[in-house]
Amino acid sequence: MPIVAQSTETTDWVSRFADEVIEESERRAPGKPVVVASGLSPSGPIHLGNLREVMTPHLVADEIRRRGYQVRHLISWDDYDRYRKVPAGVPGVDETWAEHIGKPLTSVPAPKGSAYPNWAEHFKAAMVESLAELGVEFDGISQTQQYTSGVYREQILHAMRHRGDIDAILAQYRTKKTPAKQQQQKPVDEAELEAAEGSGAAAEDDGSSGSAGYFPYKPYCGNCEKDLTTVTSYDDDSTELTYSCTSCGFSETVRLNEFNRGKLVWKVDWPMRWAYEGVIFEPSGVDHSSPGSSFQVGGQIVGIFGGKQPIGPMYAFVGISGMAKMSSSKGGVPTPADALKIMEPQLLRWLYARRRPNQSFKVAFDQEIQRLYDEWDRLEAKVADGSALPADVAAHSRAVRTASGELPRTPRPLPYRTLASVADITAGHEDQALRILSDLDPANPLASLDEARPRYDKAEAWINTHVPADQRTIVRDEPDTELLKTLDEQARESLRLLLDGLADNWSLDGLTHLVYGVPKVQAGFSADATPKELPPEIKTAQRSFFALLYQLLVSRDTGPRLPTLLLAVGQDRVRHLLGA
Repeated sequence: MPIVAQSTETTDWVSRFADEVIEESERRAPGKPVVVASGLSPSGPIHLGNLREVMTPHLVADEIRRRGYQVRHLISWDDYDRYRKVPAGVPGVDETWAEHIGKPLTSVPAPKGSAYPNWAEHFKAAMVESLAELGVEFDGISQTQQYTSGVYREQILHAMRHRGDIDAILAQYRTKKTPAKQQQQKPVDEAELEAAEGSGAAAEDDGSSGSAGYFPYKPYCGNCEKDLTTVTSYDDDSTELTYSCTSCGFSETVRLNEFNRGKLVWKVDWPMRWAYEGVIFEPSGVDHSSPGSSFQVGGQIVGIFGGKQPIGPMYAFVGISGMAKMSSSKGGVPTPADALKIMEPQLLRWLYARRRPNQSFKVAFDQEIQRLYDEWDRLEAKVADGSALPADVAAHSRAVRTASGELPRTPRPLPYRTLASVADITAGHEDQALRILSDLDPANPLASLDEARPRYDKAEAWINTHVPADQRTIVRDEPDTELLKTLDEQARESLRLLLDGLADNWSLDGLTHLVYGVPKVQAGFSADATPKELPPEIKTAQRSFFALLYQLLVSRDTGPRLPTLLLAVGQDRVRHLLGA
C-alpha cells in the first residue's frame, strides 16, 4: 500500500475513521484493497434513512481513495430476503400482492407498469440512479445471485455443522426482553426514519423453531416459493435435508451440497458475509446497539466463520421536515430521488458529511430548504475566501467532489430562495424567468437560463411539489382601487418615494436598498442609515410598508422577498398596480 500523509483535518470524523480503517486493514489484510460495506433491502422504496447506510462508508472509502489506497465499497442488495408485507401507497400495487408474502423479493412481481422484471429490481433501480447522481462508487452484490448460484455453499454447510455453536450464542439473548421504551415506534409524522430499516435487519426468525432442533438455514419451498418452512431433519455426512412447508403442505428431501434455494437466517447471514468478503468497515443503525441485536450477536458468530467483526459506528436517525404533503400523496417517506428533485447532490452530500454518524439531522422538504441553501452558500463563500473552519472545509470538499473528481455544478448558483420566488411568480414561463434573473445584476446579466441550472430546476420542482396552492404567489391583474382610495397621505408618500426610485434602482441590490430605505427617509433619516442609528419604530414602519406593497401586488400580507417580487412584476406593471 502507498505511504500517504494522513489528513490534517483532525476535527473531521471522516478522516478519523479513515485512519482507523487503514490501520485495521493493514493488520488484517496487508496489501489487499480496503473493504467497506453497506446493505440495502429493496423491499420497497429505499428512503433517506437508508441512505445513511451508504453515505457513511462512502465518505470514509472516498477519503481512503484520496490518500491513494485501493478501496472496494460493497453494497449487498438483500434481494433474496423474504417479502414481508405490502407497503402502503406504492403506485401500481394492490392487496393482491399479499399472496406473495414469504417469497424472495426477486420472485415478487414488480408494481404494475414497471419496466423491471421483479419487485427487487424495480426499487433497486431508483436507488442506483440516485447513487450515480450523488457520485457514489460501489460494487453491487445481488444476494439472490450469490445464493442461487451456490457461491455460499461451503459457508452454509459450515454453518449447519456448527449449528450447535451458533444456537448457543443466540440462546444467550433469546430470553432477554427489549425494554418497553425501545419497543415504542417513532410515528411517521415525527419524521424519524430508522436508517437500518430495510437493510436486512428486518424481523426474521433466527432459525430456532422446529422440533428437530436448531437450524440456521431456511429453504424456500419448492412448490409455493415461500420461506414458511421448517427443517425436520438433517444429516451432516450426506447433507441430506428434509423440510416441510406450513403454507402449502409441500415437503421434500434434498442434498444441501447441491441445493441452492434457501438462505442462512439473517443473524447468521450477516456475519458470514463479513468473513467471506473480508469487510473492515460497516456501520449499523441505532437499533443494532442493544443486546441481542444483529450487529452485537454477529460480532460473536463471525468467529465461527473465521472472520472478525468490522469497525462500525452506530448511526442515528435521519429526520424529515415538511413531509406531510409527501406522506399524503405517496403513503410513505421520502427517498433520495425525492430529495434530488429539489436539491443539488452537493447539498444532500453535505447534510450527511457535516454530521457525525451518531448525530441525527433533518432533510428539509419545507421552507427550511431555503435556509439550508443560504447556509450552504455562506459556506461556499467562506471556503472561497479562506475564512472557513477546517472541519467545515473538509465537509465542503466531501460534498462537492469525490476522489474521481468534482461533481457537476450550477455555473451561476443564484440564491435558492430567489430562484424559487421567480419560479413561483412566472409559473413555468422560462422567458419571463430569464428576464427577471437577468435584472438581478444588470452589470453581469444571465445570458441563458442554463447558467442557473440545475439549481433553478430544483427550486422550480420544490415550488411545484412542496408549496401548497394557497401559498403560491399570484400577481394582481388590476390595481386594488378600493384600497388605494383609503390610504392616508403618509402611505401615499411612501408609494411615491418607491415609484420615483424604481428606474435608478432596478436591480436586486438596488431595490433592496430602496424598499428598506423608504420608511427611513419618511422618518427623516438617510436611506443608508444602519439599524444601530435608527429608533425601534423604524422596523415597525418597514413592516407596515412591506405589508401594504404585498396587498397591492399580490393581495396578501406576505410573499416572496419584495425586491425579487418587484423585478418579477416589472416596472410598468408595478407602476400600474401601485396607482401611478
